[in-house]
Amino acid sequence: MSLLQLRTFMEVYRRRSLSDAARALAITQPAVSQHVASLEAQLGHPLFERHSRGVRPTAIADDLAASIGSSLDTAEAALASARARSVRLSGTIHIAAPSDLLGEMIAPRLGPLLERGLDLRLHIGGRDALYAMLLEDKVHLGITASQPTDARLAHERLGEEHLRAVASPALVEKIADMPLDEALNSFPYFAYDLDRPLVRTWLEANRIEVSRLPAVTAPDLRALRSALCAGLGWSVMPGYLTEAERSACTLAEIRAPIVVPTNTFYLVWARSSLRHPRVAMARDILGQALKM
Repeated sequence: MSLLQLRTFMEVYRRRSLSDAARALAITQPAVSQHVASLEAQLGHPLFERHSRGVRPTAIADDLAASIGSSLDTAEAALASARARSVRLSGTIHIAAPSDLLGEMIAPRLGPLLERGLDLRLHIGGRDALYAMLLEDKVHLGITASQPTDARLAHERLGEEHLRAVASPALVEKIADMPLDEALNSFPYFAYDLDRPLVRTWLEANRIEVSRLPAVTAPDLRALRSALCAGLGWSVMPGYLTEAERSACTLAEIRAPIVVPTNTFYLVWARSSLRHPRVAMARDILGQALKM
């Protein structure tokens, strides 16, 4: 069994598609089929069952994938990182993140990547769109507040931020004059979307129920921050997005009755992408630059 055959097997296993594996490996589909057939001949058992929408792994394939685990990815990433340190690399790296995170936290910290001669293309996307871009090889690295569960993706913890309920000082005073649950249900609030992930996390941590829908939603928290500063309602924001406003007293914090919850950020990449030295280098540099 060659390493190339094992890599091809793992790509087919993770993607459930010969053609998708071929694109990821930059080889032809007949070459992928040949590598899989060679492994099957050596094992004496079929690894995949073909069907109209791709392939299904057999029990033998499940056992082989479990045995390989992430060891092949780790070895290839280590080799790519060593190559990256030994030569000056150039090329383009595509990075995706939510718009507010990209604008406030990531863009100001891209200097080390530019100093290494890399060109950068920045993309905007929430969790689902970001994962799809990574799996479709449209971007190399993603930064998100969710931890991926797809086996084709790997991640590194960058740090965490406190989630703070905030409003204009005048509105915070009004809220303080009422029972908190009653006040939060009385005044308009803003959220990223109707699923209201940050607001919901804060409310659940503090055992408060707000039954009404958000008055305003926007997939850029900076837009909501502007509305908050204008005194139009309340919301829950990562601490870094309102630190300056709270220091300048244009926003104030609504005291959490139980706990101020945290939000964890992750650097995410497709496991197969680290075969490329420039991606491995960018992953290492960006991970260090974004550590909180």
